[in-house]
Amino acid sequence: MVLWQKVLIGLALGLAAGLGLHFQMGVEAASALTTTWVKPFGDGFINLIRMLVVPLIFTSLVAGVVAMGDPRKIGSLGGRAMLIFFITTAFSVSLGIAVANLFQPGVGIDPALVASADTSAVESRMQAATAADAGLAARLLAIIPTNPIQALATGDVLAIIFFSFVFGAGILLAGEAGRPTATGFTSASDVMLKVTEMVMELAPYGVFALVTHTMATQGLGLLENFARLTGALYLALAIQMFVVMGSLIKFVGRLPVIPFFRGIADAIAVAFSTSSSNATLPVSMACATDNLGVARPIASSVLPLGATVNMNGSAAYLGIIAVFASQILGIELGMQDYLLIAVTATLAAIGTAGIPSASLFLAATVLSTFGVTPEQAILVIAIIFPFDRLLDMGRTVVNVAGDLMTATLLARWDKELDLEVYKAQDR
Repeated sequence: MVLWQKVLIGLALGLAAGLGLHFQMGVEAASALTTTWVKPFGDGFINLIRMLVVPLIFTSLVAGVVAMGDPRKIGSLGGRAMLIFFITTAFSVSLGIAVANLFQPGVGIDPALVASADTSAVESRMQAATAADAGLAARLLAIIPTNPIQALATGDVLAIIFFSFVFGAGILLAGEAGRPTATGFTSASDVMLKVTEMVMELAPYGVFALVTHTMATQGLGLLENFARLTGALYLALAIQMFVVMGSLIKFVGRLPVIPFFRGIADAIAVAFSTSSSNATLPVSMACATDNLGVARPIASSVLPLGATVNMNGSAAYLGIIAVFASQILGIELGMQDYLLIAVTATLAAIGTAGIPSASLFLAATVLSTFGVTPEQAILVIAIIFPFDRLLDMGRTVVNVAGDLMTATLLARWDKELDLEVYKAQDR
């Protein structure tokens, strides 16, 4: 049995076990049981993946730049990747707004529910998110690390990406003198990929533990209260992933669609269970190279960048939350408001950290475009927060799928896609 099948079985068993415990034992008992005996195994798996992220990004990016052979290719590849990220994110926001207007998720919700929402767990998280959301100039400057070692130690992904590109270009420009360093980083990259394969053998058990705990703790009761919001989000995500991304793979990349989705199954399962694009990055890179046939230089360059700035699922979510809030608060939105929401949500999604629930706490920025006060935004977010993890699972899947789609398209255009490996997913 191949790994992705085992991961999906682990996910399905986790859903069944978690919901069974939730309904048989009750929330408190199920939560206590899984927190003590199940969740630590999931946390251990997450720690193993996080252990890989920084060394994998650094060694793979440097090795990828060296493999390109020409520093000028870096700018071309990055520019095209960012263009795809921006276009698909903007489309995803518009899709979220359209679906939210169709489902009307905020209509009929008792305003008293908003007024009585417990904001204590939200205010501190929002303050932290707002503090981290610096201005555009500050965010751009922060990409250039004043201390590369500190960036590596703290896991500052964008700074690591920047330094890796510069360091790799320096190796190329050094010529013969840089060859031993190039060989060392290529070897280190191969070693890290093998370590990733070792860790991924534990993925079915880690996914099972994480999903069991989430379902046992939260169940589906809260989702029933917000069924239209949940339905709107998952419909938008499904359209973005299977229709939009599938069409781009089929008609722009001129590739069969089924091998693509089969090839990214491991990454999708891990993204769903961890709700973190960054935590899924090692798995995404393995899927891109081993299952889709994407050349390592492109996978190593595009996927770390995408895990940081490409948030298709988060963009759709922010658009839906904006319409949801306007309906609860009785605010009529005009075409100008929708345009502002789309632009702001696109920029906010690009700046969203690849960690669980990050986009929810930046929603206040989007809501402010049509007159929602900070106090009202906190109340709206507070009623969503208790079950946001289940929504976050879905949008992280689309975030990760968007990264892999972009890497596949760029590899196809640059003739860096191994079609035999890609089409082997059909067999």
